[in-house]
Amino acid sequence: MDDLHRPHRRRLLQQALGGVAVLVLGPHELAWGAQLLAVRLWPAADYTRVTLESDIPLNATFFAVDNPHRLVIDIDDLELSPQLRDLVRKVRSDDPFIAGVRVGQNRPKVVRLVIDLKQAIKPQVFGLHPVAAYQHRLVFDLYPTQAVDPRAGLQVAASAPQAGAAAGTQASAAAPGAPTVPAAPPTTPGTPAAPATGAGTGTPSAQAADAVNDALGEFIGGLKKGGTATAGNASGGSSSGSSGGSAGKAAERNTATAEAAKAANDTSRLVIVAIDAGHGGEDPGAVGPSGLYEKDVVLSIALKLRARINAQPGMRAMLTRESDYFVPLQERVLKARRVQADLFVSVHADAFMNPEARGASIFALSENGATSAAARWMAKKENASDLVGGVNIKARDASVMRALLDMSTTAQIKDSLKLGQAILGHLGKVGRLHKPRVEQAGFAVLKAPDIPSILVETGFISNPEEESKLKDDTYQGQLADALLAGIQRYFARNPPLARNRAL
Repeated sequence: MDDLHRPHRRRLLQQALGGVAVLVLGPHELAWGAQLLAVRLWPAADYTRVTLESDIPLNATFFAVDNPHRLVIDIDDLELSPQLRDLVRKVRSDDPFIAGVRVGQNRPKVVRLVIDLKQAIKPQVFGLHPVAAYQHRLVFDLYPTQAVDPRAGLQVAASAPQAGAAAGTQASAAAPGAPTVPAAPPTTPGTPAAPATGAGTGTPSAQAADAVNDALGEFIGGLKKGGTATAGNASGGSSSGSSGGSAGKAAERNTATAEAAKAANDTSRLVIVAIDAGHGGEDPGAVGPSGLYEKDVVLSIALKLRARINAQPGMRAMLTRESDYFVPLQERVLKARRVQADLFVSVHADAFMNPEARGASIFALSENGATSAAARWMAKKENASDLVGGVNIKARDASVMRALLDMSTTAQIKDSLKLGQAILGHLGKVGRLHKPRVEQAGFAVLKAPDIPSILVETGFISNPEEESKLKDDTYQGQLADALLAGIQRYFARNPPLARNRAL
């Protein structure tokens, strides 16, 4: 009797197990293909990035079409979704590259994106593995056929030097010892040449670069005719809100000017400061308790600092990024070298697991390991920016980075420590310092061998009190004032070398 019932029992057991198996499978397992999680668009003058984030890697093919310019992208194992349709409305009218986006189901399991372009492009398409809060990303970077020359930003500042005057007035008054900006003769056989970047004379970038050289020539000629300009002249005298009338402040100002004048000769020239707003685009940096992004805070501070620097006679600032997009660490260094910057200041906002941590810090490069465990941890965190922001490894010029790393940074580190100490003293007047000295570690963004470079952590965005300060426009202005005052103090004691290369 039992034998007769065994097939029936076996059949019931198989059905029961099958039912359990079906119940275990969720919607992700039952659905074919990839699940699109998010679509992001990052327009900028340098390039525009389109990011598709999914639960599994996406496979895509693409080709360009002319007359009019279009980029056609076919993505396998994907169906139309609200996220893809949302990409259409994310296109901004001021995007330099994208005029519009069309999305459709080209054939079963294949979605086609057609990106209508405003100009010819050199696209880069690559995938990124999961990192931080991101899952798999398929990235489309739309570059112009002729790379944007970073000197174009200087051209705007040189042709309209009063653009930031209003923002810089407070800084000029607050900065003690506003020095002249003379150039001392070179003490070495020559500084390493900046990497050459081809620019045809007929391109907009080349025309902008030529305009920079013309503006620099006119500016330097004016200095030789009218005498060396001083940063103090821009302030129109002492501010009523400062203690410039006191004997101590006056003595400090006279000392700084005298130190600069002592090293001066007839080769006065423009002083260029590269300002690097950390993170950007796909990389938000640290996030405060209220959701404040580090990338937004530091960009705002960097813009304020640029305005103040451009308001000083004899000084110009170049931003490595001017809006919310990602710039690889190597590219930030190369931009500074391309404009032959005299200083490189990278602006950040710190974060730590303990919300009680507070205070500003300054870091310089180290050739022999970090000066503390905290500095080592900070360098590791900041150097991971390329992984989060997303870098096309295949397109990276490894030979350029190797050449930079092979150059000695001993002299650069010495000058960077001087710069950091000069700024640290002024930051301490605005708020609390986390460390009273300049720390050192192997920060990738500070590895320009011929430019004194520092990384400024303006405060702990993870601290609720400091986060509130960092989002305050007035406090950001005070930080920019302190940075400018420290930069001016550094140049008063360390006049820039005569530039022996044409921009």
